[in-house]
Amino acid sequence: MTVGSEVRTCYATIKSIEAELSTLAVETTDNKAKQSLEKSIQIMEEIKADLDKQLIMLINEEPQYK
Repeated sequence: MTVGSEVRTCYATIKSIEAELSTLAVETTDNKAKQSLEKSIQIMEEIKADLDKQLIMLINEEPQYK
């Protein structure tokens, strides 16, 4: 598995985690839990953005990772 495909797999996993957190945030009635879940979702969004940048860098520097 290339580095690029590993980054893509990680991105997909993060996206899945984010979706699960969103579902939990919608379903919970506990405000403190909802706030915590929403904060976690924000962190996942930041991680996804970082992975996007990393993947773009990999593609630009190493064409074999496309």
